[in-house]
Amino acid sequence: MKILIVGGSGGIGSALIRSCLDHYPECEIIATYNNRPQTIEHPQVQWKAVDITIEQDIQDLAEDVGALDLLINAVGFLHSESEKPEKTINHFSADFFYKNMRLNTLPSIFLAKHFFKALKSEHTTHFCVLSAKIGSLKDNKVGGWLSYRASKTALNMAMKTVAIEWKRKLPNCCLLLFHPGTTDTTLTAPFKRNIPEAQINPASYAADRLLALINSTTEEDSGKFMSHDGSEIAW
Repeated sequence: MKILIVGGSGGIGSALIRSCLDHYPECEIIATYNNRPQTIEHPQVQWKAVDITIEQDIQDLAEDVGALDLLINAVGFLHSESEKPEKTINHFSADFFYKNMRLNTLPSIFLAKHFFKALKSEHTTHFCVLSAKIGSLKDNKVGGWLSYRASKTALNMAMKTVAIEWKRKLPNCCLLLFHPGTTDTTLTAPFKRNIPEAQINPASYAADRLLALINSTTEEDSGKFMSHDGSEIAW
C-alpha cells in the first residue's frame, strides 16, 4: 500500500503516520513537511519538503510520487501567535481571511487537480481531507470564527464538487471530508481551557478513526462529510 500524508509533521499528520505503520505493516509512506521539521524516522517513511500553498510544488510532488492507494491532506490553519479567530465581525481582517483560504481551502484543490492520475486504479483508492464540523452551515448556531468557518465551508463545497466530477472520471476513488473532533494539538492549544477535558481527544484517536473510516468505505461513499464518530455531517 502506497500512502501520501500531506502535513505529516503536524499533530494529526504524525499520528497518521504511526497509525498507518501499525495498520498497514508493509506500507510505503511519503510524508510532507514545511515549517515544522520531520518528526518520525522509519525505513518505510520518506519525507519531502513541500509548500502546499504553491501549486507548482504540488505538481512536482505528484510527478515525483506516482501512483497512490491513499492520499490524506492533514494540513490545517486556525491561528498564529499574532492572529486569532475573530470573535466578532469587528475583528475581521482581509489578510487573515485570505490566509485561512490559502491554507485551508486551496491546497486540497491543488491536490485534487494534480493527483487525479495518481489515484486512478482498478481497485478502490481514497483521497481524504481534514475538514471541521464548524464548516457546516446547518451546525452554525453560535457564529464567530468567520474566516476559519468560511474556509472550511469553501473546502467542503470544493471537495463535494470534485467528488461529483470524479464519480464519472475517477469512479474507483472515494473522496471523503473528515471531522476529527477536538484534538489535542497546537491548533487547539490556546482554546483548551474553554473545552471540557473529556471532549479533547489525543491525535492518535483521530488518526485511528480516520483509518477505520477508510477501511469501511468504498467509492459508493465518495463525497461524504464524515465525523470521527462515524456519523455523516449535514452540509
